[in-house]
Amino acid sequence: MTFDASATQPGTPLHLQFDDNRLLPLLFGQHDQNLARIEQELGVSLVSRGNQLAISGPPAAMQIARQVLTGLYQRLKRGLDVDRGEVDAAMRLARDDGQEPNLFGADAKDGTAIRTQRRHITPRSAMQARYMRMLHENELVFGLGPAGTGKTYLAVAVAVAMLTRGTVDRIVLSRPAGEAGERLGFLPGDLREKVDPYLRPLYDALYDMMPAEQVLKRMSSGDIEIAPLAFMRGRTLAHSFVILDEAQNTTPMQMKMFLTRLGESSRMAVTGDLTQIDLPSGQKSGLKDALEAVEHVPGIGVTRFTEVDVVRHHLVAKIVSAYDARDRKGARKSGDGASSTPPQNASR
Repeated sequence: MTFDASATQPGTPLHLQFDDNRLLPLLFGQHDQNLARIEQELGVSLVSRGNQLAISGPPAAMQIARQVLTGLYQRLKRGLDVDRGEVDAAMRLARDDGQEPNLFGADAKDGTAIRTQRRHITPRSAMQARYMRMLHENELVFGLGPAGTGKTYLAVAVAVAMLTRGTVDRIVLSRPAGEAGERLGFLPGDLREKVDPYLRPLYDALYDMMPAEQVLKRMSSGDIEIAPLAFMRGRTLAHSFVILDEAQNTTPMQMKMFLTRLGESSRMAVTGDLTQIDLPSGQKSGLKDALEAVEHVPGIGVTRFTEVDVVRHHLVAKIVSAYDARDRKGARKSGDGASSTPPQNASR
């Protein structure tokens, strides 16, 4: 693949030339929908002729479009798919990093490319790339942010990769069963049947990366273990990758208990969204309490995602942003009236 680097003057198109015409329908998308998406988001014009593509528009936007198309083309050359999600990810990465998106990354040495039996997983935002590096480099990582940012999915991906390589001997999945009040003994069925509904998002990620029969086999052998938060007291989790999801719904006592389960040669990932706390009114979140206590301890990493990092349906980011704007507006109005009306449920 080559491109004309002489297009530096405003109004001068930038030309890309591709060496494999067979990949162009996949790159451009059905009815050129990928090109249309790039044109819409970046404000450029893309015109294809044969194996060439002309990019016109503002110089900065033209360079971003070139980086996006180059990254997507290299991904296709590696035999990987390109869909709308990958196109959006490429644009997000190019705008955030100002460099060619690492969307194929088979040679990545920093942990930002993971190949599992069913997926080749690469970051879809600069913050996701930072998070993936952090999961490899730190023994305890907090991933914070709204739904759809990949904080749990990527933690499971790194855990599966480490289990497959033999870096850890097992994966331990945990989640507070808040709706059941952690009183799992009153629920019907064996332990797995009791907690499965609360751990389903973690299982969904596992099944997305490993064949179903292998997931079941590894669960039977103990390589993948479900560990309800209420049942973890007194344990030491060595040689394990431990994931605690929905951590905002733990109490401070539960969180301290969980964090002190970390054993020799183990890793922990704690994920949650501090805007979605389902604890009783007046109960402090264990996730918030833990961050206040340990965020600056050496060896602990913290990644904070925002709506910019949402990688689900394109409307999800807009929905999250709309809710955040509404909440900020409500907080300002509440603050304006604070002098005359005492705040409700104020923390002490």
